[in-house]
Amino acid sequence: MAHLRKLLPPIASGSLFGMGLTVSGMTDPQRVRGFLDMFGDWDPTLAFVMGGAVLVMAVAWRIQARMTKPVFGEKFALPDRTDLDPRLIAGAALFGIGWGIAGLCPGPAVASLVLSPVHAIPFVAAMLAGMLLQKITMERKVAS
Repeated sequence: MAHLRKLLPPIASGSLFGMGLTVSGMTDPQRVRGFLDMFGDWDPTLAFVMGGAVLVMAVAWRIQARMTKPVFGEKFALPDRTDLDPRLIAGAALFGIGWGIAGLCPGPAVASLVLSPVHAIPFVAAMLAGMLLQKITMERKVAS
């Protein structure tokens, strides 16, 4: 029962996130591609979604600064500037290229598994294969 209690917050927040992506239309690859098509038939929807996310995070950062520990955890795991390294930058560039080509990123892809699995399964399969490849590569690097 305690294990289920630990899983409830991430399941609830992930479900809320997926619903938000669906309601905002961000599970539609055409909408994302439309946002990236700045010189064609540009769709500003994603800019509004990002703007809303920035506002929510601005409030969240203010609240977090006053907290001694997270509500559902032992300590905060916040990024810092030392996290920037060539692997992170290369990964971010690869992510951006894939996002532009597919019109999906991990969150919307997982949410799309419910709505249009035929279109999402190849992306999610490729994403999982990439994650496995990264894990194998890092394990080999640590072992050597």
